[in-house]
Amino acid sequence: MKVAYYPGCSLHSTAREYDISFQLVCRKLGIELQEIPHWVCCGSSPAHVTSHLLSIALPCKNLILAEEMGLDTVVAPCAACFNRLKIAKQEVAEDSKLKKEVEEVLGKPSAGKIEVKHPLQVIIEDVGLKKVEEMARRKLQGLRVASYYGCLLVRPPSVINFDDPEDPQSMDNLVSALGGEALPWAFKTECCGASFSLSETDIVFELSGEILNEALEAGAECILVACPLCQSNLDLRQKGIEKRRGKKFNLPILYFTELLGLALGMSMRQLGLSRHIVNPSKLLERKLAVT
Repeated sequence: MKVAYYPGCSLHSTAREYDISFQLVCRKLGIELQEIPHWVCCGSSPAHVTSHLLSIALPCKNLILAEEMGLDTVVAPCAACFNRLKIAKQEVAEDSKLKKEVEEVLGKPSAGKIEVKHPLQVIIEDVGLKKVEEMARRKLQGLRVASYYGCLLVRPPSVINFDDPEDPQSMDNLVSALGGEALPWAFKTECCGASFSLSETDIVFELSGEILNEALEAGAECILVACPLCQSNLDLRQKGIEKRRGKKFNLPILYFTELLGLALGMSMRQLGLSRHIVNPSKLLERKLAVT
């Protein structure tokens, strides 16, 4: 399987471990990634509050570049990027006036054929859990995991059309297929504060604090994520949240690709796990006997 790869800004900077682990997992599963040449920022959080046209034109430029590669699918690991690409594609398809404006700005016909997918979607729908389970060299036996999907991976359902928007199961099913314990909990899709991490940290401390608290109360030993914004808020801000709440969480925040990579036989070093603020090594050494 060959797909266009849109890493977005985070995976080339603050979320390098997500990029590393995703590429390693794809190589192992027989997925060939071709990074989009000269891709640009999708606009993510700020563009849509600045200019609606800009918020659509930026992702559309990337869709055009991906379609010019002659591939059927573009994969975007960042849930915010994935969300913006999906929304832009649908809005242009449904609004002829907007489509014309975007094409005038970009100087090219808009892309309409290429499919936008998240890596989780590719693994679940295209690779299949059966193959993943068969290829696993290490079971996640005894590891209690809270799968956290956040706001943007499954919403709005009319655009995303992947998983249940209120009680998503894709990451849970992946954890179960790999032998781990996917915990039921109520905060799977609650907002973590996303891009308010720098501008409104009090909001992030409150929202992310509730997520961490709920995961701990559910018995989680780690939280699994599929978005660099979510990972950053829950990992980078965790010490500050602990100080504010007077409560110790010590919950590693892992990308699902990292946990999948471990199950496929890779080491923590290969997957870039040393980049995490909350160190997952003791938990993973104790539970999975990995180094």
